[in-house]
Amino acid sequence: MFICIYHVIVSYKICPFHTIRDIYLVSKEDKKWRNIPKDKYPKPLIFHDGRLTFKPTPLATLVMFIWLPFGIILCVTRSLIGMLLPYKLSTPIEAFLVAIKKTSSQDHIHTSKPENKNGVLFVCNHKTVLDPVYLSQILITSLVAVTYSISKTTAALAPVRTLNLTRDKAKDTVIMLNALSKGDLVVCPEGTTCREPYLLRFSPLFAEICDEIISVAIECKVSMFHGTTTTWSKSLDPFFVLLNPNPCFYIKFLDKLPKSKTCKGGGFSRLEVANYVQAEIGNALGYECTNFTRKDKYAILAGNDELVNLSKN
Repeated sequence: MFICIYHVIVSYKICPFHTIRDIYLVSKEDKKWRNIPKDKYPKPLIFHDGRLTFKPTPLATLVMFIWLPFGIILCVTRSLIGMLLPYKLSTPIEAFLVAIKKTSSQDHIHTSKPENKNGVLFVCNHKTVLDPVYLSQILITSLVAVTYSISKTTAALAPVRTLNLTRDKAKDTVIMLNALSKGDLVVCPEGTTCREPYLLRFSPLFAEICDEIISVAIECKVSMFHGTTTTWSKSLDPFFVLLNPNPCFYIKFLDKLPKSKTCKGGGFSRLEVANYVQAEIGNALGYECTNFTRKDKYAILAGNDELVNLSKN
């Protein structure tokens, strides 16, 4: 009975945890496959969608539904703490409710604006929409985040200021330079999230914006729900992260990019700088760097040319 109810919920999209349209039941006699480790896959698994992080067996699904009422209360609590309390109060509380761990090769991350100079540009890989939020909490300072496409709901509820890029190089350059002239900025050059231990190609625009660049390696561990999707409402992404029993963010600050490796100081091209930063973050996380882009991800998972429909959000 429980299995039948679960299949009805999933197949008719009553529950937003899956995007399954058809369900095929296979008998034990017909089942001739077995699970294999990822390193034995014919091709690397880089992109996949869906909300659940676990195999939806009847027992695991039952545990999920039992957890949901508690998870919703915890999600609302986590959200309100981040939105209403100042960083000095919210950071220790959030570190208790959401495991946030910082490691750094530097004794102190200087985030104040140098005299007569622009702010610092934090360049990080992209795991969830909450990356800039927890980066700000770790630094106990409000950063401005530039984004490629987030829902209006997410932008309105975000405890950090967000600036939407237009994908027009000239306009985006002006947006980022204006933001840096007022303070510190965080950007995720991948342009979209990747769940697996791979880095997508970094957009090189950040490399010619400023020379004060600090690379940040971010890892996110969740046990029940993925906080990313390409086919369902993206406005729910941050809430699905916070629905997890114990989401864990690992944030590692790398050394500031040497002047000799920048466009102005070292004479490198913006592509070379972007590839260098990507490789540094990849080495810190143990991730493999790829040439896949946001457009590739959405073409594979959503069947479109990266145009995300935000009208539902």
